[in-house]
Amino acid sequence: MSENENIKLAVLIDADNAQASICAELLGEIAKFGISSIKRAYGDWTTTNLKSWKPHLHKHAIQPVQQFSYTQGKNSTDSSLIIDAMDLLHEGNLDGFCLVSSDSDFTRLATRIRESGLTVYGFGEEKTPEPFVSACDKFVFTEILRKKDIKEKKNMVNRDIIEHAVEAVSKEDGWATLAGVGGYINKNNPSFDPRNYGFTKLSTLIKSLSYIEIKLEQFNDGSSNSHIYVRTKD
Repeated sequence: MSENENIKLAVLIDADNAQASICAELLGEIAKFGISSIKRAYGDWTTTNLKSWKPHLHKHAIQPVQQFSYTQGKNSTDSSLIIDAMDLLHEGNLDGFCLVSSDSDFTRLATRIRESGLTVYGFGEEKTPEPFVSACDKFVFTEILRKKDIKEKKNMVNRDIIEHAVEAVSKEDGWATLAGVGGYINKNNPSFDPRNYGFTKLSTLIKSLSYIEIKLEQFNDGSSNSHIYVRTKD
């Protein structure tokens, strides 16, 4: 957290498309990336649909932004969030945005923010459309924030993603640093997260894969720390 303590983030929540029950876990996850300088939740707070959010708004100091649904079938909440995001972007006081929604309508917003040089973190359910996921620098599926829903998915790890990353960053002998592999995956697959497969770290996930070979090389500083190298087995 120390390296991210000066990174200022705007957390913009589409309350119509986000679950209040994981609010604490969500903000805890966001704290890994920086400080939530701005926290806003958008929706029509005059209706009963968002009543589950109200206790969390007070507890976590999230500002509710009222947006009336003037026309049935039209999502005015999206428009309000997008307008606020652009205003905040032009003020130039932030380092990144956290967009909390499973709605593909925010795809262009994420792209526009990134075009301005800021980082975009997305948070939504696994049903989130791929275009929105890909438009973010990092996308976290909120299912992994509900501990009771985490299941072993070892057999579901995408082998192509792993092997392609190893090949892309490996040297001529086929060995690649685990850090390099992780960095390549994150850049090309924003939603990849070891927790999606029941692992807390990339290293433990990699060690479980039968088609990956691992070797350790000790640091030369006399400590017990070591570099982790991986390569695909023939």
